[in-house]
Amino acid sequence: MSRLINIKATGWSLLLWSIIPAAFIGPGTVTTCSKAGAAYGLSLLWALTFSTIATFILQEAAARITIASGKSPGEIIALKFKGKNTRWLKMLLFAMVTFGCAAYQAGNILGAVIGLKLLFDVPQGLLVALMGVTVVVLLWSGNVRLLANAMAVIVFFMGIAFVYVACRTAASPEELLSGALIPALPEGAEYIVVGLIGTTVVPYNLFLAGGLSKGQQVSDMRIGIGLAVFIGGLISMAILLTGTQIEGEFSFLTLAQALSQGLGRWAETLFALGLFAAGASSAVTAPLAAAISGQSILGAGEEKWAATSWRYRTVWGLVLLTGLVLGLLDLKPVPVILAAQAINGILLPAVALFLFLAVNDKSILPPKFVNKPAWNAAMGLVVLTTLGLGLYNIWRALTGS
Repeated sequence: MSRLINIKATGWSLLLWSIIPAAFIGPGTVTTCSKAGAAYGLSLLWALTFSTIATFILQEAAARITIASGKSPGEIIALKFKGKNTRWLKMLLFAMVTFGCAAYQAGNILGAVIGLKLLFDVPQGLLVALMGVTVVVLLWSGNVRLLANAMAVIVFFMGIAFVYVACRTAASPEELLSGALIPALPEGAEYIVVGLIGTTVVPYNLFLAGGLSKGQQVSDMRIGIGLAVFIGGLISMAILLTGTQIEGEFSFLTLAQALSQGLGRWAETLFALGLFAAGASSAVTAPLAAAISGQSILGAGEEKWAATSWRYRTVWGLVLLTGLVLGLLDLKPVPVILAAQAINGILLPAVALFLFLAVNDKSILPPKFVNKPAWNAAMGLVVLTTLGLGLYNIWRALTGS
């Protein structure tokens, strides 16, 4: 009987964690991964290998914190840094997460709109306005789950299409292994590498991981996260491989054409629908994640940060407004989306560092849930690698080199 219960629990865990791939396969992933493949071939595949492993390490830590304490990572951070003297630290972390969500939101809105424009000849301004109204209604009412589930199904089928086309690539197994395991940094690729990390190890997904883990066993959680992150990483790599088949300058249209060459003209429609679905679901998730981070970091358990409070709604409203304004400016979508991923890749080390400190605090977590030396080494490597790449890109931007 207990064996049957364990099987059911594991199955439920896998179903629950299947949300994760849909959460980080957004317009940013499609754009950054395909652009990396089109510009640098297989040489940046290792960045996705690193990012996938890093995603598992950080999300496992965030989920373990919640299982051990019953509190979200944001609440734990608020508990760890309590008092007037540390309030600025919590404000700083909240500001970084919110800024990252706002950067993502610009790409989400533009990605969804470009998906629709590939299907219908409608002015971009009208599509942006309709997206804005729809997202406001959904966030104000709180009825976001049905949309998220429906969009996740479409994104999943788009991912399957990318995997199928990637399997038809002419690359040999040796070339794939070399690209996936041996780090290489072609000239000018640093920006794309940080973007690949930022679009895979999504900072706000660390808070999502904590929320999904409540009530689970650690073993089931690890299986669920492991499979979900593996699927997400596999789809991201498939998108990069598809990008290597693009002929000429990269654009969403040439990416759709690369899919259609492997599957037929109907694949262009699937890609357009998938890009819209990825953008639409993420356009709801990013503002919501920012508001939830404020609720957990700044106002855990306080009525003034309830989901119907003006503080909560102001946060998601500002994030949404950022995306809408940038969408209405008629900017080129690819540079905006790439910049959003790079910004989050630069912000990631700070969020990961806060998580590292929390998961090692024995005053908050029972000893058996605190990081072991091997996990600390792995998390430390993630923090140092992302910090080094982020600082290098900032230095290049400041010096103009």
